Formats: sequence, C-alpha cells, structure tokens
Amino acid sequence: MGTAIRPEISGKNKYWIERHRYYELKHFCLQYPIWKQAHAALDSLSKRPADLAIFVRSGQIHGDPTARCAESRLFFSDRMKLVEQAAIGADPEIYTYILRAVTEGLSYDTLKMQHGIPCCRDVYYDRYRRFFWLLDKTRD
Repeated sequence: MGTAIRPEISGKNKYWIERHRYYELKHFCLQYPIWKQAHAALDSLSKRPADLAIFVRSGQIHGDPTARCAESRLFFSDRMKLVEQAAIGADPEIYTYILRAVTEGLSYDTLKMQHGIPCCRDVYYDRYRRFFWLLDKTRD
C-alpha cells in the first residue's frame, strides 16, 4: 500500500480516528475494485437470466435467483456509493484523486507524477484524513 501517511496522528487533530479503525476503513476501501467488478458481473448476469443457473448450481441462491441477484447488486452498489460520497465530502474538487488513492493504494507522489493532482501534499493529506474521518462517521 503506497501511502506514506502515518496510521495514527495526534489526538488533537480534528480528523483523528483510532489507528486500528483507520486500518479497518483502509482495507474496506481497498475492496472497492472487487465490488465494482462483482457489480458489473451481476449486471451482465441480470441481462442474461439463463446464466443465473450458475448460482443455483453453486448453492449461492436459495429461492428466487433474480431477487438474490438484485440484492447482491444493491449490496455492492451501496458500498461503492458510501466510499464515493465520503470522497466527495472530503473535497469535491479532488475527490477523484482521493477515490483512486484509497481504492488503489496510491501515494501522493504517484498521484502527482502520473495523474497530475492539482494540490500540494499538505492539502491532499488533510483531505485524505478528512475522507477517513467522514467514512468513520457514516460506516457502522
């Protein structure tokens, strides 16, 4: 994981969260690409109902396979939306960079050199901490 941010900052910092909670939220965010892929797979699956038989054979769906597919898509969609909304709340202008950093494990240096993030390191890490603080407040 590429970020050089310390896992624990001063308790006096306005965006302080407990170190282990930070790690929990960080690993939660790193699952985003998996959720996105599963959501897309379920979307294409719902367009081809005959393929739902795969779930029935694997024992993953009991009852109505179409309803289970819809519930699974909603599950992944809700999690992606939670991460996206926290990124937007952290800073609407650089939320795409924050989203890439927290879901792909990118550092500020990588964002600056490869993606041209339009802010300095201090501003970025302030928003990065704000992101996790907001996510902590919204995620149970």
